[in-house]
Amino acid sequence: MKKDIHPSNYRLVAFKDMSNDEVFITRSTAETKDTLEVDGVEYPLVKMEISNTSHPFYTGKVKLVDTAGRVDKFMNKYKKFAKN
Repeated sequence: MKKDIHPSNYRLVAFKDMSNDEVFITRSTAETKDTLEVDGVEYPLVKMEISNTSHPFYTGKVKLVDTAGRVDKFMNKYKKFAKN
C-alpha cells in the first residue's frame, strides 16, 4: 500500500436525510459549516437528499423525490401539447 495518501483528519459527522429527517453518525472528512446536536453532543452536519432510509431500492416503495422542482418545470413546459 502507498503511504500518506489517505487523509488523517477524520472526525465524527452527522449525516441527515432531508426527505425523512433520519440522522446517522459516522467518521468522515467532509467539510461543512452546519452543525446538529444529537444526544447532547454537537456534530458537523452534512445534509443529503436521499439515503438508504429513503431510497426506493432499500425501502421497496416508489417515492417521487423532486427537490429542485424539475417535474413541475417539465409539466409547465409541455402543458400546451397535452390533449384535453
